[in-house]
Amino acid sequence: MATQDRPMYELMYVVNTVLNDDQIKDIVERVTAFIRENDGDIVEVQEKGSQRLAYPIEKKRNGYYALTYFRADGDFIERFDRALRINDDIMRHIILRYDAKMMRHFEKQQSQPAVAEAEAAEAEA
Repeated sequence: MATQDRPMYELMYVVNTVLNDDQIKDIVERVTAFIRENDGDIVEVQEKGSQRLAYPIEKKRNGYYALTYFRADGDFIERFDRALRINDDIMRHIILRYDAKMMRHFEKQQSQPAVAEAEAAEAEA
């Protein structure tokens, strides 16, 4: 199946900040590796960093936020969701499947930084 034919997903997850920076980076790498090992294609990974939670989770007030955009087959998502749920270091997660409207918004947001960079390059010239 072609990459573009597979649905696009967005995963946001919150990692426990009790862990040190190396352990947090390792968890982010393990999540992306799990997607790749199961024939998923990583589109983008954004690490938002440590932020205050809206409400305490497991008596913690802060969490390390990470966003991953990827393409994968639908049968993989159930296994992936279970793997995230049983990982004690991931406090919360949500997986969204993109519909056409969300894809248009994502593509628009992806193109905006490129337009801003092009305009900045023109201004310098």
